[in-house]
Amino acid sequence: MGSVLALSSSPGHQNWPFSPDPPPSHWDAHPAHWDSPPRWERRDGRLPNPGSFHSLHRSCKDVFPQQIEGVKMILNKTLSSFFKVSHTLHLSAVSPSYYRFHVEHLQSDDYSKDKDAPALIGEMDSSGSLNAHALLHLNERVRARTVFQTQQSQFVTWQFETEYRGNDFTAAVTVANPDVPRESVILVAHFLQSVSSGLVLGGELVYHRGRAEEGGILTLAGQYSRPNWVATLNAGKGGAHASYYHRANKQIQVGVEFEASTRTQETTTSFGYQMELPEANMVFREVTSCKLASESTWDNDPIKSAGESRHRSRDLFQRHHNGPIVQDITLDQPEYHGLFGC
Repeated sequence: MGSVLALSSSPGHQNWPFSPDPPPSHWDAHPAHWDSPPRWERRDGRLPNPGSFHSLHRSCKDVFPQQIEGVKMILNKTLSSFFKVSHTLHLSAVSPSYYRFHVEHLQSDDYSKDKDAPALIGEMDSSGSLNAHALLHLNERVRARTVFQTQQSQFVTWQFETEYRGNDFTAAVTVANPDVPRESVILVAHFLQSVSSGLVLGGELVYHRGRAEEGGILTLAGQYSRPNWVATLNAGKGGAHASYYHRANKQIQVGVEFEASTRTQETTTSFGYQMELPEANMVFREVTSCKLASESTWDNDPIKSAGESRHRSRDLFQRHHNGPIVQDITLDQPEYHGLFGC
């Protein structure tokens, strides 16, 4: 992933070893085209740019619906060609209900190839938590991003990311939560290289330094893509993450995802599909997930008996099923769009 937010919050990186309480996943909501290879990098006779590290599994994840408990309503409004706002209301009896206000100021500089790429993104919920992103194309090859997060009145994350995209490679460096008095910092380095027109290889190095702990994790990544399918694998000391995406036809897409974490001792397998009905202006998504967790302990008390031991193991199996809950609906006024799910 290209940021500590993505490392610690996305399902593909549940092996984050330094914090047992990662930030909520909705904080890492940057636009999809921020990760897509720019059009100017697709040249005849040359290898394409591989894109960003945190977009390797995006093809599969975009097939799965957003899982929610209760009722969720999103109202989008375009105020001008540079300014957009949205209101989100989530009502649930299982998790806390909330209201979230989201605002975007669009980018219009000469270097930007995507005229709709947001330059400033701000979001605040009903609890007072704030999330702010600043995205900037320094030139046609260098991009920068700054992220600030607060949990009510406490600062949670402040990070700075720089990404360079060559003709056939992408390199990125992220500095997160630097704290000089406490001598603490998190450094993340990414590199992706296009080996052939369909094969991408790379890796991720995460280094954490603090007063009480210091360590690093290396993760290797690979992706092989063909016109109708994409296979991706991330593997390292913290676990493994594999996904497969297949486009059957213009209306149907399927995705399979497998995740295993050595820290939490959990494995998750998910299967989902997406079916589009252009005539009805509707999109159906469904995902079925199987989660397996194991826990074992071994105790030995040398005072009672050197050979006395106890062994306990437990296997938990949990099955989740989410039906076709997502439907895109266009309301009466053309500048408004709603998304309803339950």
